[in-house]
Amino acid sequence: MKIWFDILTPKQIMFFKPAISILQTQGHEVLCTSRNYREANELSRLMGLNLLMIGNHGGSDLYDKLFQSSKRIMKLAKIISKFSPDLVISFSSPEASRVSFGLGINHIGFNDSPHAEAVARLTIPLLTKLFSPSVIPISAWKKYGISSNQVIQYKGLDPVAWLSRDIDETTFRLNGRKRPRVGKDFEFLKGLKIDHSRKTILIRLEESKAAYISNKNLRVRPLDLVDFVVNNFADNTTIIILCRYPDQITEMSKRFRNKAIVLRQVVDGVKLLRNIDIFVGAGGTMTAESALLGKPTISIAPIQFYIDDYLRKIGLVIQASSPLQIDKLLKSFLDDEQECILIQNRAARILNKMEDPIEKLVKYVSTIDKK
Repeated sequence: MKIWFDILTPKQIMFFKPAISILQTQGHEVLCTSRNYREANELSRLMGLNLLMIGNHGGSDLYDKLFQSSKRIMKLAKIISKFSPDLVISFSSPEASRVSFGLGINHIGFNDSPHAEAVARLTIPLLTKLFSPSVIPISAWKKYGISSNQVIQYKGLDPVAWLSRDIDETTFRLNGRKRPRVGKDFEFLKGLKIDHSRKTILIRLEESKAAYISNKNLRVRPLDLVDFVVNNFADNTTIIILCRYPDQITEMSKRFRNKAIVLRQVVDGVKLLRNIDIFVGAGGTMTAESALLGKPTISIAPIQFYIDDYLRKIGLVIQASSPLQIDKLLKSFLDDEQECILIQNRAARILNKMEDPIEKLVKYVSTIDKK
């Protein structure tokens, strides 16, 4: 069978890479496309995933988003028509949705972000099947025009797809169960000019150019909390800031000169998380990764996410919406080693019980292949 993957973000690279490898091993012919987008481009090279770059990221401007998406659809239509796949798989790519629908190709889509309304409205109604974590109610998807029998749920979160496979690096086995590996990789930290002798706080900035951020009133202004963390904790800890866009890197480098390490290169996010002490996240994916790796994790997400809500419910993430809250949480995590160990153990137990979405995908593809 010929399968087209459209892979647009760093998360999607991590998520789909194992599926691509498995399906190729099974004899399927796979074409992987992406777009020119800094983090995805560099991470694909880092992960050894060969992507055909078609089109560009539209940025934050609505006209630019429309223009770049339209151009990309036209280019993809020619390429995909020639490749003639039997199946399309994406993480709700609007361009893959339009092209697959226009060419009459079945499209399997993954999505864990019903809050991203623009993407959902452009993709969900056109999917053959939608795969989604079971912590997101099917009602959250039905409003976008998909029926219940088209939604396939899995009892886990998306990072399980890569965390469960990173056994050598991320975990070791004890009594047949995966456990987080402890200890820091000093060479890795040295390469990033991070002092391994100090406690470290990693901050991941928000997806500022996403439509679901730029078009809404926010419950939290993440940068205000980032300012507080840097200004109040930089003297005794190492603050690392991981940006998403070049302009964020420029702005943060000027704003926190000599106070924080603003990473300019794209790094292996899992490896970075393994080597820090506390994570503060304004987005979704890395917050979930950190939580499932058992790191003390604080969410400063500017809008409400189903995944964040679930992680808070099971005690792996704590929400902070004010300087007072984040100050108290950081001091507690920095001082209470026993609490950090308890969090790590709780995360290991939860991760072991989660269902792998890639196994679910591969099994479903095998049923199609037999028809």
